[in-house]
Amino acid sequence: MATPSKAARTARTPGPPATITSRDNRWLKEFRLALKGGLPTESGFVGVEGVRLVEEALRSACPIEAVLFSETGERHHERLAPLIDRPEIAIPILRTTDRLFEGVADTEHPQGVAALVKPRTASFDDLLRVSEGVCSPLLVVLAGVQDPGNVGTILRTASAFGATGAVTAASGQSGTASPFSPKALRSSAGAALHLPILAGMSLPILLTQLRVANVRTLASCVHESADAERPLLAPWEVDWCEPVALLVGNEGAGLPEEVERSADARIRIPMSSGIDSLNAAAAAAVLFYEAARQRSRRMRDANS
Repeated sequence: MATPSKAARTARTPGPPATITSRDNRWLKEFRLALKGGLPTESGFVGVEGVRLVEEALRSACPIEAVLFSETGERHHERLAPLIDRPEIAIPILRTTDRLFEGVADTEHPQGVAALVKPRTASFDDLLRVSEGVCSPLLVVLAGVQDPGNVGTILRTASAFGATGAVTAASGQSGTASPFSPKALRSSAGAALHLPILAGMSLPILLTQLRVANVRTLASCVHESADAERPLLAPWEVDWCEPVALLVGNEGAGLPEEVERSADARIRIPMSSGIDSLNAAAAAAVLFYEAARQRSRRMRDANS
């Protein structure tokens, strides 16, 4: 369940709020920065927009600074009421006009509801913790994935198939898009607010930490290997029930050669002739599906 920020707890006043009618209102400035600007506020809050994403944010353990409704967006209040109208939550509920809401929204046809949420912070140790019934850590490392839509889709897929954590890192000259930008959050369907994510890690340091923690690193490869001594593994040739971190590289260039060499193994999805490669999000979905298949079967065997 979401928790309000300290500022939010002190800002809420009893009774129905007045409608915000000035674009210079400080709340609208924060929502505009977080949504249309795609940047965190000075206090580190990011914007989520749309009833489903706001609902996911409210269900998460992330602090919520405020929820904003437009005039037409007020129709979604009933759906969200069990999460925002509890006295112990005390989240400021704001209202504005449809026109002003459109001025802060990131989407072309906004639903009229948004929230400011602070993503939870994660440490490297958090990534290695697994809940009861999970056989081992399963991590995804996004190294140079530049499109926020791909970042969000990969996180959503990884979470759906049982990943226990994620890391974003730069790779060579390519940075990775923020998993908490509006587009990435929409593409992740809120998964980025639930999955432990370590953002902005140094890739060499991360690989060293994974090696020390006995987490096997798998480099997803875009092209066939020219290194006969290190053949490419097919997804079903990997034991996904041991601690594993899957490295996903840049959409076009893939992972740098030195990263592939430093990984414990290289993996590629066999495909029909004439098809060079899948995009990063599609490839991650195939690999994590195989991981989920093996891990669920292992757990069934252990419980039988």
